[in-house]
Amino acid sequence: MSNGSQILVFKDMGLVSQVFDEASLGSLHGHIAVGHARYSTTGSSVWENAQPTFRATVHGSLALGHNGNLVNTAELAAMVAELPGEEHVSRSGRTAATNDTDLVTALLAGHPDLSIEETAKLVLPSVKGAFSLVFMDEHTLYAARDPQGIRPLVLGRLERGWVVASETAALDICGASFIREVEPGELIAIDENGMRTSRFAEAKPKGCVFEYVYLARPDTSIAGRNVHLSRVEMGRRLAKEAPVEADLVIATPESGTPAAIGYAEASGIPYGSGLVKNAYVGRTFIQPSQTIRQLGIRLKLNPLREVIQGKRLVVVDDSIVRGNTQRALVKMLREAGAAEVHIRISSPPVKWPCFFGIDFATRAELIANGMTIEEIGRTLGADSLSYISIDGMIEATKQPKDKLCRACFDGEYPMELPDPALLGKLLLEAEIKGGQQPPAVRGKPTSGSDLDGVQSLLGGAGAADALRRP
Repeated sequence: MSNGSQILVFKDMGLVSQVFDEASLGSLHGHIAVGHARYSTTGSSVWENAQPTFRATVHGSLALGHNGNLVNTAELAAMVAELPGEEHVSRSGRTAATNDTDLVTALLAGHPDLSIEETAKLVLPSVKGAFSLVFMDEHTLYAARDPQGIRPLVLGRLERGWVVASETAALDICGASFIREVEPGELIAIDENGMRTSRFAEAKPKGCVFEYVYLARPDTSIAGRNVHLSRVEMGRRLAKEAPVEADLVIATPESGTPAAIGYAEASGIPYGSGLVKNAYVGRTFIQPSQTIRQLGIRLKLNPLREVIQGKRLVVVDDSIVRGNTQRALVKMLREAGAAEVHIRISSPPVKWPCFFGIDFATRAELIANGMTIEEIGRTLGADSLSYISIDGMIEATKQPKDKLCRACFDGEYPMELPDPALLGKLLLEAEIKGGQQPPAVRGKPTSGSDLDGVQSLLGGAGAADALRRP
């Protein structure tokens, strides 16, 4: 937050309600601010990687928040290593943070002869992947969105100010009116003179279809289409594509609820509440370890025995990633007396890793990789399993198929990806062991001086072999 003369950064790990209280909020005074809350998809979940990231520049200070994930992290690390001066690295010779966002912050702060706005126009065309950015100096708020527009970013107006947010729901909550989406490839600057806009890249829209399936809040609209209505329509189409004789439709709450409502409506099977969700447990697929994921599922859901006992159930969920939730769910429902359990999924099988901000990176983790739908159903213990078709899902969003990224379902990525060894969540974490050279960047040879300065920045492979794994 800036009061016009300096920026104060207040951040910590955990939920927003755990980090901020009335006292801390009351101590923050200023007229420009950026806030950030998301789980890590590059770098470990440590305080140094919490956002916003911060840099001092010759023009003042810079704080930045990023939604998305970059795919040319190694290339950006090489660019950071070539910056003049020492302010972009710590005394140990490497950045304190180990995420892609910190590299972008260092690059934006690393051109003392240019303004922040001029630097952004120079740097952002070199940044590849998914990025919806908000950043600020003491006097100006900036926003930028990648040329594909993979992650949402919207512009809103207050009576006496402007708001940039990742979802339209955030505008509703703070009382701002929706103006428009930030365009793919657009850079916006807002200061005391108002808003100005420029373009740093040609728009090539490829919005993430998984936002409609799961990620976005149901009360958000993306590209003019309400997310809740899209999910209900996915359920309707799923009922037509995968009918089954049953007594009751239930959802895996809360993310499966809209599709379950649509399935019940189109099928004529009554909708009921068969599972109770503990509101104090977070999303299971983003928990940091397999053990916590499995424990989280048991803590998260509890069956209503009196509702489901003796019933043939249709259980609607939004997606299957690893299968942990559904496997535990089927077991719980059978133990609670369900006669049959038929699983219906309102998105297609997730077969490919996402490198653009969803934390299921390795193909080895994806249950649909290398298994038929029937085999998956058997491993889950279900009486039957069906998914919606890709076309059915896309039609429910009312977006053109060629304007959506569907890579996690069909393997068609919206941009060229680098060598798999240069991809991975922990790419910047560990030191390269045994003097091993990093793979080439942009086809450059690995020997020579091009990457010498990156030796301490590049590290463990993480999901680097995700595209090669069986």
